[in-house]
Amino acid sequence: MPAHHDLAYRSLFAHPELVRELVTNFTPFKLFDDVALSSFEPVDPVYVSERLAGRQNDIVWRVRIGEQFLYVYILLEFQSGVDRWMALRMQNYVGLLCQSLVKRHQLPPSLQLPPVLPLVLYNGVPHWSASTDLATLLMDAPTELLPFQPSQRYVLIDQQRLDAEALEANATLLALLFRMELSSASEVRNKVLPALATWFQDAPQASLMRSVGAWIENLASWRGEPASFTFDSTEEIADMGRKYATWAEEFEDIGFQKGNEKGQAEGWAKGRTEGQLSALRGVLTHLLRKRFGDLPETAAQRIAAANQADLEQWCQRSLDASGLDAVFGDKAASA
Repeated sequence: MPAHHDLAYRSLFAHPELVRELVTNFTPFKLFDDVALSSFEPVDPVYVSERLAGRQNDIVWRVRIGEQFLYVYILLEFQSGVDRWMALRMQNYVGLLCQSLVKRHQLPPSLQLPPVLPLVLYNGVPHWSASTDLATLLMDAPTELLPFQPSQRYVLIDQQRLDAEALEANATLLALLFRMELSSASEVRNKVLPALATWFQDAPQASLMRSVGAWIENLASWRGEPASFTFDSTEEIADMGRKYATWAEEFEDIGFQKGNEKGQAEGWAKGRTEGQLSALRGVLTHLLRKRFGDLPETAAQRIAAANQADLEQWCQRSLDASGLDAVFGDKAASA
């Protein structure tokens, strides 16, 4: 089950703008550069294996290119640790995707499986040492058996090792968010937040703004700072900057980009292990109040008693739900 910061990342990539920016700006592929956002369609990422083990944590987009559908498979389990078997996992995920398309009769008239682009977004401190090719995980096979061995590759986007100058020169929203996570508190306050304000002034989008606000809120909580840090309009970004300024020393104390990998790793571990449930409850409460106003006592009680799985599900629903009953899955919360 993903942590609350994973959920915020998935909420970002529920927007086609950021999916297209991820592929066009952070991979070598150019086939999406001129594709309209209307050609991006979200796909239900629930795959069921033979043991009925559901896969519900991934993002899948279908992109129309010409007369074809290219499936962009984005694994967003928020990899902060190196997984030696990622290529094997990807083979399994892609296989489940294709199996689901067959079972749901969602293949083209040719009955051929679509091409898939598997992406892994990694933000860990250690260098990614796992192979991106399944072939390197296999034993040497006799020559006559080589044609029958499995094959799978994936594209790794190593967020920690992105070129700082290239990021600063990139004016896209996703580049600004990556810079916010990788930069010092003072740089975020003085450079990233003003650029973010400019971006939303030029392209105001309420739903996307809510997702970005939730992502920033989660980033602050993940770093170990439980205070509210989000916005509903570009006017509030100035206040965000002031709040960020007061937190600068606290962030540095927990390893927020001090240039020391050990200190940074310890800070991240602290943010992940201390008060995750409390932070997640705070994020959900903040999102619901921003969207629906003061919460009834029944809703507050449910949030206080909920486990991590329920909280994550409610956070995801809160981004686009029409009311509290839609968030909680029933009408008890709005009674």
